[in-house]
Amino acid sequence: MKKLVSLLLSMLMICSLAGCGIVIDGEGGSTGSKASGESGAIGLSISTQNNPFFVTLAEGAKKAAKQAGVSLTVVDASDDASKQVSDIEDLVSKNVSVLIVNPVDSDAVTGAVEAAIAKGVKVISVDRVVNGVDIDCQIASDNVAGAELATQYIVDTLGENVKTAELVGTSGASAAIDRSQGFHNIADKKLKVVASQTADFDRTQGMTVMENMLQADSSIQAVFAGNDEMALGAVEAISGAKKDVLVVGFDATDDAIEAIKQGRMGATIAQQPDLIGSTAVENAIKLTKGESIPKEIPVEVTLITKDNVDK
Repeated sequence: MKKLVSLLLSMLMICSLAGCGIVIDGEGGSTGSKASGESGAIGLSISTQNNPFFVTLAEGAKKAAKQAGVSLTVVDASDDASKQVSDIEDLVSKNVSVLIVNPVDSDAVTGAVEAAIAKGVKVISVDRVVNGVDIDCQIASDNVAGAELATQYIVDTLGENVKTAELVGTSGASAAIDRSQGFHNIADKKLKVVASQTADFDRTQGMTVMENMLQADSSIQAVFAGNDEMALGAVEAISGAKKDVLVVGFDATDDAIEAIKQGRMGATIAQQPDLIGSTAVENAIKLTKGESIPKEIPVEVTLITKDNVDK
């Protein structure tokens, strides 16, 4: 009996040292923790879920992951760059193979992404870029081209040199930078830009900023907002001031589409966020299999007006 006990203890010690697994009723045991980049799991760090666009993006990613039968963990940074850094570090500690990141701030996330890559994690950015890092793939709408379409719509509708205001998205976000650039590519040549201010992609801030702009200049004729949430806030401010101002947004959220149908908004840019999310997961799976993917994958944008909104 003593020899038997001694033999069993020796076997247990060997198993512990070797990290051996035990299989019970077909359930696979672990053979030790896998290093980052080897698990096959995917992590998605979203800038915020307090925005219909990003909610739809996450839903597209979740649907694609479910259909493919892969593990996807989604974390919400709540528009807090510091929280997003912690979220990414946590995902890496859980040994995800691929990190999909939608940065709150394209600069602030750089260090965390570099650390993830150093541990063997593949990285895909969605909607916004990660500055200063060579990642595996960027999937986004052409924000510059979309903003140019939106601004040209103002010119085509109201003519040149009309007084126009701009509501800019979150400072440091590449989408905000690119959309502002697209706006100015057209507006600086064909419109009279009388105000430009950040409203953080937020509806409430969009309303407040628009109220202040109208108080400073009641003759504003048009507004380009870097997303639909700010545009809808601007619409409320304009309605409260009893003004007739053409508002153009970006994202084609359900609320914006309804506002266009009602004649409260002039236009928006459709981005297909669900397609961005699903495309990211599909390409993340390819990376886990060692397949090559493009460095950039553009997703088509479309101008939505009263003429095509029902389509």
